[in-house]
Amino acid sequence: MDRWVRFARRNLPLVAVTVVIAAAVVLVLADRWRRGAFVFGGATILAGVLRWVLAPEQVGVLAVRSKGFDVAALLLVGGAIVALAVSIDPLGTG
Repeated sequence: MDRWVRFARRNLPLVAVTVVIAAAVVLVLADRWRRGAFVFGGATILAGVLRWVLAPEQVGVLAVRSKGFDVAALLLVGGAIVALAVSIDPLGTG
C-alpha cells in the first residue's frame, strides 16, 4: 500500500496537468478552439509552476532537463499560447 501512495504522490503533478490538457481537448472538440487554446496554455503554465515549486523527485516526468530550463521553457511557451488565444479576434465579429 505504501508503494501505491508514493506512486500516486510522485505522479500527481503529471495527472493534474493531464486533466487540464484533457479539458482543453474537450473544448477544442466542442468547437471552442480559442478557449481550448487558452486552457492548454494554462496547462503549460501549470506544468512550469509545478516544476518550479516542487522538488525534482516530486515532479516525476515533468523534469526533463535542468530546473531553470524546464521552468523557463514551459512558462514562455504557455504564456505565448495564452497571449495568442486572447489576442485572436473571434470569427464573425466586427
